[in-house]
Amino acid sequence: MAQTSSLHKALKKALKAHGFTYVDVARALDLTEASVKRLFSEQSFSLQRLDQVCHLMDMEISDLVQMMNEQQAQLQQLSVEQEKEIANDIVLLMVTVCVLNRWRLEDIIEQYKLSEAECIRKLALLDRLKIIELLPKNRIKLLVAPNFTWRENGPIQKFFQEKIQQEFFSTRFDHKDEQLIVLNGMLSKESNAEFQRKVKKLVREFDELNNDDAGLPLEHRHGHTVVLAMRSWKYGLFAPYRRT
Repeated sequence: MAQTSSLHKALKKALKAHGFTYVDVARALDLTEASVKRLFSEQSFSLQRLDQVCHLMDMEISDLVQMMNEQQAQLQQLSVEQEKEIANDIVLLMVTVCVLNRWRLEDIIEQYKLSEAECIRKLALLDRLKIIELLPKNRIKLLVAPNFTWRENGPIQKFFQEKIQQEFFSTRFDHKDEQLIVLNGMLSKESNAEFQRKVKKLVREFDELNNDDAGLPLEHRHGHTVVLAMRSWKYGLFAPYRRT
């Protein structure tokens, strides 16, 4: 019963990601909207109807099962040794970032100058590291949780701080899909803790949107990076004017 519930949740997420509503499903199944809502509430889709809904989204039932398994994954963080191995191999890091964003083998070799054989070797490494399971026909099953994060001050985070930070901030942040906000204020410890709780909630919402969109074709998804930081800090520019 638990798997049935998880499968229906995955189906709802996939429909939302593809932009389909209950009305669209009702039309595809030749049912009323009320009947479709009842199928979801009672979790009583037959295999035939499930296949029809998947066909509406240009998916197979196996794709839906894979989405369900990804949502149930437990690995939330890699070990330091795993991150070191990835950080020391730029191609492996590139492939890792791709699979974490639900790219297929075909997507990776289409977008990057990487042979199929080399890409499969990197995927096999990720399989050994238990980040993915490499399935028959080189399909990829992600084994990390939706709220997966890199280790704080770990090898990957340090790599990005050393290699990517300057490149990331070399923009005016004036495009429609960009935004830079710098806040400065004086907060009590309690207010600081409350704000940090709100930031963590925002992170969870970003993860949910990312997971909802995972079923969309690659051409409808675009890479976005969010940097959130907060610290107790005094402007160095003001240091010469401070009284000691």
